[in-house]
Amino acid sequence: MLLSKKIFAFCIFIVLLACYNTKAQIRNNYQTEAGVPRLNIERAMIYTPDKEWLYNHHPSIIHFKDKFIAIWSNGLIDEDSPGQRVVYSVSKDFKHWSAPAVLASPSKVNDTLTVLTAAGLYQYKGTLVAYYGEYTKHRQNTHLWAKTSTDGEHWSEAIDMHIPLIPNHGPEATKNGRLIISGNFLFPYTDDPRGISGWKLSSFYPDSLYTQDNSAAFYAPAAKLGLPPLCEGSFFQTDDNILHMLLRVTGKGWKGHLWLTESRDNGSSWSRPAVAPFSDNDSKFHFGRLPDKRFYYVGIPDTLHHYDRNPLVISLSKDSESFDRNYIIADELYHLKKEGLWKGGQYGYPHTIIYNGYLYVIISRQKEAIETLRFSLKQLK
Repeated sequence: MLLSKKIFAFCIFIVLLACYNTKAQIRNNYQTEAGVPRLNIERAMIYTPDKEWLYNHHPSIIHFKDKFIAIWSNGLIDEDSPGQRVVYSVSKDFKHWSAPAVLASPSKVNDTLTVLTAAGLYQYKGTLVAYYGEYTKHRQNTHLWAKTSTDGEHWSEAIDMHIPLIPNHGPEATKNGRLIISGNFLFPYTDDPRGISGWKLSSFYPDSLYTQDNSAAFYAPAAKLGLPPLCEGSFFQTDDNILHMLLRVTGKGWKGHLWLTESRDNGSSWSRPAVAPFSDNDSKFHFGRLPDKRFYYVGIPDTLHHYDRNPLVISLSKDSESFDRNYIIADELYHLKKEGLWKGGQYGYPHTIIYNGYLYVIISRQKEAIETLRFSLKQLK
């Protein structure tokens, strides 16, 4: 029976690949860690909890006015439970980080605290913007908020972005300056270079199928259109101006590969997603472009140890289609201090930046600690 199920799942995947008709055949060639070269890295633990605030996840990092700033979700014990807040930490040298300070605290609805989720950082002309999502206990009434700062330590009052979204990554600019937020299936865009107004919703789903986008809302519209649960996108733009948004797929029977949706009108609309021959460990990832114009992916392409989220890998592509040059960034183990709901995964939810000849990666460690890594781009030649 087990063998027949595996054969059936394999047949489904072959059929899906045959139906894959988007222009870019985005793919990777990662199989196992064996034989893959390792990078020389530096690492710094930003935060490890002691006896409280034991859940730490959804990190992002930025370099702003001579300092590094990291934000993340900070919960009491369990993932995305009432009382979860957003905190930040600051470093001038990458190695030494300040104690976490509270960026935003949850409010109360019917005597129950809401849930806040860190949602990325963005800067424009000397102003830093930190984004965070909010919903109620049962993942309803989703809102995206932002706070601004001119020094990375003193913050404005919350600004309502007027979109019902918990982002996967903060705003990233296309070639003409349009900002796009990568969500699960909503990809809001704005032409406000400050990133704080004018957001318009865009999705590969018709708007009749959703009212909000969060960690519970992506199942129903997918089922109605015969798609797997698609979530946690990350995009890159090629020289032909096409936007390629890769998506994590989760849920029983669908694991193992990323899916792809594309936009040919600068994010105003998106194609129906299709499976891509790009392996995945059922985890978040981040795409970007190096100064030498190669594209990169940072994530967990291993499929042999599902949900271990190990090792952390960077894969490179010269042509934007074949990500065929792999390096191990890290695979050292972190030992969990305190069990909690959904806590696990060695290298969770990477976000990357490039600064001064280095690529920086921030990750959560078993959704308990927050760590940042860096390595010289010279090693990728």
